[in-house]
Amino acid sequence: MKRLAVIGVILLLIAGVAYAKGYEVNKKAGEYDVEVKIDKNPPVVGDNNISIEIKSGGHHVRDAKVKVEYSMPAMPGMPAMNYKTDAELKGDVYKAKMNLSMSGAWNLAIKITRDGKTSTVKFNVDAH
Repeated sequence: MKRLAVIGVILLLIAGVAYAKGYEVNKKAGEYDVEVKIDKNPPVVGDNNISIEIKSGGHHVRDAKVKVEYSMPAMPGMPAMNYKTDAELKGDVYKAKMNLSMSGAWNLAIKITRDGKTSTVKFNVDAH
């Protein structure tokens, strides 16, 4: 009976990991409602897929240029790290891949350029 209980707990833990929800943040950038999702929560050292859904007046924005900038400030013995990647529109969502080179606090800025104006969403994540 004890063995069955242990097996049940292990299965619940595995199921919890298999269905873990990714990192998600909702922010306003000027006239835009922006929903950002990262496939891992917390984000990990290495590749992380990021999805950006942009809406204006309840409608999807499909004609913007979207850039993901991510950085880690300088620390003693280590220079600042700054990276940029363009997000590509796939359906109604802009997608990109970020490669976080080390664990710790990262600053993210999603830059949305449309009709000659740029709006920015900023937030922080901790990579593990």
